[in-house]
Amino acid sequence: MPTLDPITEKFILHWGEMGTRWGVNRTVAQIHALLYLSPQPLNAEDIAKTLSIARSNVSTSLRELESWGIVRAIHLLGDRREHYQAMKDVWEMARVILDERKRREIDPTVNVLRECLRDVNGKGPAETEMRERLKAMLEFVEMLTSLYAQISRLPTGTIHGLLSAQGKVRRLLAGGRAVPAPGE
Repeated sequence: MPTLDPITEKFILHWGEMGTRWGVNRTVAQIHALLYLSPQPLNAEDIAKTLSIARSNVSTSLRELESWGIVRAIHLLGDRREHYQAMKDVWEMARVILDERKRREIDPTVNVLRECLRDVNGKGPAETEMRERLKAMLEFVEMLTSLYAQISRLPTGTIHGLLSAQGKVRRLLAGGRAVPAPGE
């Protein structure tokens, strides 16, 4: 059973906290963090012991992580138990998570907005205003979705280069003036 060094423990605890802020169960996020940092695949019993959580909670959490596509079960020679490993490439992991969040959250929102627009029947001022607000929201979400689709098709190296050059892009868009980054 792996023992946690202070840095690993700090990361796991923080990742669990961040997970709750993103709508992910704390245990799911902590298991992901443990597997992400682990140099070798871990079995469910070792995960449960290392994080001091119930084995049943580990099983449920691992199924959730597998459904997201960021953790996979593997078999090791001479061991009948399943072991788990997390995706290690942060760029690919981000891409998988964003695709899954789009599928689970954004796509249903677009469908509901379209249904609401289709179902607004009245001609009065309240219905007209509602229709305009729904239409504006739908157009906004569709634009973001279109931008995401274009960006997600780019090779990882291109995306990395774009993000690395964001200061240059801000200056270019500001006509050569220095523009502080958000939070500066």
